[in-house]
Amino acid sequence: MADAAKAKGNAAFSAGNFSDAVRHFTDAINLSPTNHVLYSNRSASYASLNQFSNALSDAQNTVDLNPDWPKGYSRLGAAYMGLHSYADAVSAYKKGLEIDTSNDALKSGLADAEAALARPGPGGSPFVEAFGPQMWVRLASDPSTREYLQQPDFVKMMQDVQKSPNSLNLYLKDQRVMQALGVLLNLKFQGREDAEMGSGGSPERKRPAEGDPVKVEKRPEREVEPEPMEISEEDRERREEAGNAAYKKKDFETAIQCYSKAVELDDEDISFLTNRAAVYLEMGKYEDCIKDCDKAVERGRELRSDFKMIARALTRKGTALVKMAKCSKDYEPAIETFHKALTEHRNPDTLKKLNDAEKAKKDLEQQEYYDPKLADEEREKGNQYFKEQKYPEAIKHYTEALKRNPNDPKAYSNRAASYTKLGAMPEGLKDAEKCIELDPTFSKGYTRKGAIQFFMKEYDKALETYQEGLKHDPNNQELLDGIRRCVEQINKASRGDFSPDELKERQAKAMQDPEIQNILTDPVMRQVLTDFQENPKAAQDHMKNPLVMNKIQKLVSAGIVQVK
Repeated sequence: MADAAKAKGNAAFSAGNFSDAVRHFTDAINLSPTNHVLYSNRSASYASLNQFSNALSDAQNTVDLNPDWPKGYSRLGAAYMGLHSYADAVSAYKKGLEIDTSNDALKSGLADAEAALARPGPGGSPFVEAFGPQMWVRLASDPSTREYLQQPDFVKMMQDVQKSPNSLNLYLKDQRVMQALGVLLNLKFQGREDAEMGSGGSPERKRPAEGDPVKVEKRPEREVEPEPMEISEEDRERREEAGNAAYKKKDFETAIQCYSKAVELDDEDISFLTNRAAVYLEMGKYEDCIKDCDKAVERGRELRSDFKMIARALTRKGTALVKMAKCSKDYEPAIETFHKALTEHRNPDTLKKLNDAEKAKKDLEQQEYYDPKLADEEREKGNQYFKEQKYPEAIKHYTEALKRNPNDPKAYSNRAASYTKLGAMPEGLKDAEKCIELDPTFSKGYTRKGAIQFFMKEYDKALETYQEGLKHDPNNQELLDGIRRCVEQINKASRGDFSPDELKERQAKAMQDPEIQNILTDPVMRQVLTDFQENPKAAQDHMKNPLVMNKIQKLVSAGIVQVK
């Protein structure tokens, strides 16, 4: 298959085995003679072997097969540069830039070609030509000088020499400059070894005897550094589509192979890594999934990939961590990962996964903390503090009891009583309602709730609460006493026995009740109230309607309407 041969060629090229790369690309071309990418890759391989005539032939075939592909003109220009046909190189690079005006490789190649064209011919100074635009490319491509480019002092010296070749004499004592000079002039100096190493047992440099001639050896020319292998968009899409199709069929092993091959062919597309991570996730290989996600994030940051892709990798990692969680603490790294993903891109799916993880962590913490026996002990401690009228301490122990057993209605009832003693009515009401929710037959819940509503002067609501409690415990004296107190207060309001200040306070409080507001804004009830004042006959008809009278009673209980 052409793809297999091309993959072998790419691997050989990456390993520096250019002859093998040419052989594999030739096999691929024989199988797919119209694939312009194969000719492009073989052109780069020939250029690496300094076989620029062959490189030019393949570059021309690339352009002929796909005239709209900018990379083909880059190959063509490189081949012309190797053949010292600088005018043709300039023309090739310009044609490529007509197709892609922002292509940095073509711009750089054009600049080098124009500079080479402007340099003196063969009769010119070899030093001037050596320190031309190709200087950095040659130094970077040669293993003996590549590491020098990481040293600022060496780079500074070479920049000075490039600007003024006559300043070379100032730096000839530096062995690195001499090594660079040999690379640039295609010469290899012998008889000079590395600079003297420091003391401390390191061997000293052996110097040549004074007057010994310095032998030079001609280096094989390598004037053009081949550009990276090009993988066609069609190849990438084909690999991805094959992996996606296998994934949908749940043929996970095949999907892994396709995505792995795609990663080998193109390591600048992190979607292949995230897709493979998704397959590992489905297979239950969570550690492999996490490794791929970490690689995708690291590589994505290097390439400055789309933040959405980074977020996807982090979300997938968080999902794998959730799958691996066995206790509440195991959810912490997953939650942290989801938060990181949301800082990259606020995706609704990631937000839901975060909320689910936080809820699962909380539920698991409660399960791990659940202990009914310890809950009963904490509730008894709370009861003791309540008897001593130390209500804050009592609340503390009741709260601990509820952590140990969140389904204990007695703990909610007792804490509601403590909140009531401290005047924290909203908190007490909430606990009383929770108590009734957990056990609707527990009469204490109704007496707690009714008492709080009574203290809040919501007599009609307190009356309803006490009456509801009597349905479950008809003979409960606390509930009966509560009903009696509520009726007394409601009758007092009906008779107008409140002082003007008390009445004003009750009415203001009642107007904050949404139910009272709805009654007063109801057009039907507004007409009813008007009929009670102006039309006695209509009022009698309204009194026969139990729904209307129920609402009238609420207004009377709230002090909004008075019966005289």
